[in-house]
Amino acid sequence: MISDADLCDNATNPYGRMLMCHMVADTIGELLEMADEIKIARRHFQPWPHPHFDLSQTYRAKAIPVESRGLFRVMRAQKARNKVDPAERTAYEIAMQASTRGRRAMQSKSP
Repeated sequence: MISDADLCDNATNPYGRMLMCHMVADTIGELLEMADEIKIARRHFQPWPHPHFDLSQTYRAKAIPVESRGLFRVMRAQKARNKVDPAERTAYEIAMQASTRGRRAMQSKSP
């Protein structure tokens, strides 16, 4: 279920021929639920510098828009929650293992 906790900004960052924006949520669980609902593969989860998904303009139309300031507040709160909430940290690590970017980073750290 899409909620006010699932937010996307109005960024237009070029990526190939597409313009991308960011989607964040109050918790990793909500973020992954929203990604599932709008049919974004979990492998596109971006763990750094804050947990988010990059969305094309097509997917952006399915998410809830927010001003950049509101988005940054959610990002900072979510990052702080990862440090103190064990359940949130576990959800972050599971999502990272499922993402392409996270798997590459873990492989580069392996001996």
